[in-house]
Amino acid sequence: MRKPLVAALFALAVTGAGAAPAVAAPERSAPAHTPTLKAVDFAGTVALSNCSGSVIRFPASQDNDPALVLSNGHCLETGFPAPGEVIVDQPSSRSFTLLNSAGRGVGTLRASKVAYSTMTDTDVTIYQLTRTYAQIKSTYGINALTVQDTHPVAGTAIKVVSGYWKRTYSCNIDGFVYRLKEGDWTWKDSVRYTSTCNTIGGTSGSPVIDTATGKVVAVNNTGNEDGQRCTENNPCEVDQNGNVTVRQGINYAEETYQIPACFGIGNKLDLSRSGCVLPKP
Repeated sequence: MRKPLVAALFALAVTGAGAAPAVAAPERSAPAHTPTLKAVDFAGTVALSNCSGSVIRFPASQDNDPALVLSNGHCLETGFPAPGEVIVDQPSSRSFTLLNSAGRGVGTLRASKVAYSTMTDTDVTIYQLTRTYAQIKSTYGINALTVQDTHPVAGTAIKVVSGYWKRTYSCNIDGFVYRLKEGDWTWKDSVRYTSTCNTIGGTSGSPVIDTATGKVVAVNNTGNEDGQRCTENNPCEVDQNGNVTVRQGINYAEETYQIPACFGIGNKLDLSRSGCVLPKP
């Protein structure tokens, strides 16, 4: 998980705000990124009280379905789900600030419930909202981001788009981690970024977007900050043989391609659907 926001804010105060644009500057100067800038902006992302997130839809979602917001399991307002814990259909009235393409807040969306949340195997929370995709589009002119339903590919150019910080990080998928262990939690087949996605506290829950398609391929969730081994805020990589690797300064995300199979007609969660591999309560 990312460090507490208080610590992140202190770090920014110490290093100076002028250090922040160093991440985004290459996007403006590198011609190779120009064709995809319009495809990946802040439209559809949201800011939570302590994290980032995005309004998402699945390939089979319909405009009149209740909209969904994706963030991390560790961003859940009732606290971290315990190892092995899966939360479904939990009432929630959490609010989210919806951003437009320029990163400006244009309105407030509200949850009706937590449809699904866990920190086991993955690190996701999915909220169901009180409005449909069509209502959001009609009111704000903003579309939801589509979740890709196939496994991401190593080498893919990506952007991590933080609604909390209104900041974008650009890098590539460096590879995949068999098991990512952090404190008491273990995640499977995690995405490892190349080093330029140096995400900070508050970027938790940000959508990881394929710059070629504009689709969500993962959700940003953690990074090794201090070089410690397998502790909170210092995840370690564990391979099939149990070998442990620590990569200080490298950040990670959890894949999302497996989520669409668990939602049926009307964006209704159904963990018994064929192809659904998300952990069950």
